[in-house]
Amino acid sequence: MNKPQIWLLAARPKTLPAALMPVLTATALAAKAGAFQPLAAFCCLMFALLAQIAANFANDYFDGKDGIDTTERLGPARAVASGWTAPKTMLFATFATLALACLFGLVLIAYGGWNMIWVGMACALFACLYSAGPYPLSRYGLGDVFVLIFFGFVPVLFTYYVQANHFSREAWLTGGMMGLLSINILISNNYRDVDTDRKANKYTTIVLFGKGFGKWFYFSTGVGVCLLSLLCFGGLGHPALGLIPSLFLIPHLFTWREMLRIDHGRELNKILGQSSRNFLLFGLLFGTALLLV
Repeated sequence: MNKPQIWLLAARPKTLPAALMPVLTATALAAKAGAFQPLAAFCCLMFALLAQIAANFANDYFDGKDGIDTTERLGPARAVASGWTAPKTMLFATFATLALACLFGLVLIAYGGWNMIWVGMACALFACLYSAGPYPLSRYGLGDVFVLIFFGFVPVLFTYYVQANHFSREAWLTGGMMGLLSINILISNNYRDVDTDRKANKYTTIVLFGKGFGKWFYFSTGVGVCLLSLLCFGGLGHPALGLIPSLFLIPHLFTWREMLRIDHGRELNKILGQSSRNFLLFGLLFGTALLLV
């Protein structure tokens, strides 16, 4: 592959809805409250996108360097493990991307105050700690918690805050929805990689509790998203509109049944793509329902 293809693969585009949709849904909530701030929303979007790409680069570097990613890997090839990129180049790209994300984050101080520095520092730190350090979160069953917080509550709440200057019940509920949908993407990866992760002593929740747990975990996150949607629109005074985003449950169940049918092997790679597609669909349905409030 040429260099642009290598770096596109390393950025993992199928995972990027987990960065984009929390910011977009939070901005839709802010707009509904009459608080839309276009520059703040754009900077949140760029920060979230670049921070996730940096986290993906860091994961590529550390899992390649530590032998987590091997030739037995069933998922998409990784740049460092495949020898396409030197480890030091990937490490430099990680910190360069984080630095660029922080430049966008600095603009948000004008909207959310100096406390936004602490939010940005926490995001940057945990983007690395997910795969690095003496206790990498992704290798000790904490990846799901990290994703719920930093791909759900943090981006939604603070994207809403820098525009509306307060938190809201609907923002908290939307943060939970985005977090659960992001966990779906993580589950699709960990379910596929359970055997190679076990060999590499990477203790994801699927390794710790088994594939049976993983199947029902994936199913229940989708149901949880729909319940939170009903609560969110109920709080807005239009509970019936919560059924519109809940239509996401139909493709979610089809994806879940497909995961059960395949069960193992490289064919499970399609589940990641379908999970990302379902995430995008939910965001569109959520936005449509907000327009009708």
